[in-house]
Amino acid sequence: MDDLTNEELFSQIEEHLKCTELNWLMGAGISFDAKLPLMYPLTNKVKKDLKADDQDVFDKIVAPLFTELPQECHIEHILSHLGDYAALAERSKDKKISINGAEVTLVELQEAHRLILDSISNVIRSGYVEDKAGNTTEQGTIAEPIVEIDSHLEFVDTLFNHAGAGIYERRKSVNIFTTNYDTLLEDALALNKIPYWDGFSGGAVAHRTQRYGEPLPTNGQRANLIKMHGSIDWFLCEKGHVWRVRDNVRYPKADRRVLIYPQATKYIATQQDPFSAQFDLFRKALNSSNSNVLAVCGYSFGDDHINNEIEFALSKDDNRTVLVAFLECREEIPSCLERWRKSSYGSRVIIASLHGLYVGAQGPFKRKDDDDYWWTFKGVTSVLKNGCEV
Repeated sequence: MDDLTNEELFSQIEEHLKCTELNWLMGAGISFDAKLPLMYPLTNKVKKDLKADDQDVFDKIVAPLFTELPQECHIEHILSHLGDYAALAERSKDKKISINGAEVTLVELQEAHRLILDSISNVIRSGYVEDKAGNTTEQGTIAEPIVEIDSHLEFVDTLFNHAGAGIYERRKSVNIFTTNYDTLLEDALALNKIPYWDGFSGGAVAHRTQRYGEPLPTNGQRANLIKMHGSIDWFLCEKGHVWRVRDNVRYPKADRRVLIYPQATKYIATQQDPFSAQFDLFRKALNSSNSNVLAVCGYSFGDDHINNEIEFALSKDDNRTVLVAFLECREEIPSCLERWRKSSYGSRVIIASLHGLYVGAQGPFKRKDDDDYWWTFKGVTSVLKNGCEV
């Protein structure tokens, strides 16, 4: 490092990650080493599955939706678009809408939605790897999955059993917010024997107890796991109840659908929408009256809903949240982060990138001469364990 000022800047990150009120926001990037696909490879895989399972649904509904959306759209955008069409069909007199000149019924839209969710669930359970050209290089099955948990295990062990040394008594429960559908974080918490709360009560079959507006419980748990976009083991039954049900469990017997991605509830009648409750907890965490940190890893700032919540919180005059984003930024910094770091609250926006450290409008300050991979999931774990020294 060039001078003491730079050294102090890097030590700030270490101190922020020791904050007694610590929140993590984790996205798909943390599961890359686990052999789970990022959004575009996942989209490719879902397309392949739909063509194989129901070519008619793909040709009549899904393919036209891709042509209606921007070229960079992915499968979550398709789910949103499909949900919007389903809402229109549900309100119409004959329960139909037109897509690309073809008449499509509400039942057909719901079936397409189900097929996509089932495909996503199977891919996340099984594992799937593509090369940069879009060719399948490794693929698991439900019977023989290839998903690995090593990186998650090491992160959780470091966060709670090493990085927390000396502040365990003072630190509140760590909030882990994630957009991921997989169960690797909760599995890693359990395998590391870390008591955690996830909004459900029960065992292999559990029912959702958290309601919108309720605060986080204080029952001595060391972590709160809040899944912003649902999970492959969440199901909505015909009575409107949300269940967490592990693989191969065939009850409750009521017709149920997997609850992943918030759009799934926009045309399904339920009085227990879990997604609103999850975002309410996120909002409350960011608006704490105490000094707090939102550390981000594996999330590319592509979700407007989440970004808006972060921006709204940071921009409040009395807000005390510090954002520490571990993000590649190989070509450019995401536009929202670029705007935030140059704003009046920019001093509370810190980016640990491939090119070095940005603090507000300043930077990058380099730890090393070549590319710096501290922004990866393994890199973050290393920072927690060893600090910022190279």
